[in-house]
Amino acid sequence: MSNTELKEKLKSQIILFLNLTDLTPADIKDDEPLFGDGLGLDSIDSLELIVLLKREYGITIQDPKEGRKVLVDINSMADYIEKHGVK
Repeated sequence: MSNTELKEKLKSQIILFLNLTDLTPADIKDDEPLFGDGLGLDSIDSLELIVLLKREYGITIQDPKEGRKVLVDINSMADYIEKHGVK
C-alpha cells in the first residue's frame, strides 16, 4: 500500500472509529493537527486512536510521550505505521 493510500485509509478509519459523521476524508488535511485547533479531537479520542492502531495495524503504544509524537497529524500516523506496523 502506498503512503497516499495509507493516509486515505487512515482518514476513513478515524471518521468511522470516532463517529465523525459530519466529515469526509477530503475534509481532513494530511498536515492538519488532530488535536486542539486542527481537527479538534480530545484525550478520549486519543485513546480511540491508540485502539485503532492496535486493532488495525498491530501497533501498541504504551508511552504517552511516544503517543504524542505519533498522533500529531495524518502524516505522522502514516509514517509511524509504515515503520512499525505489522506488514
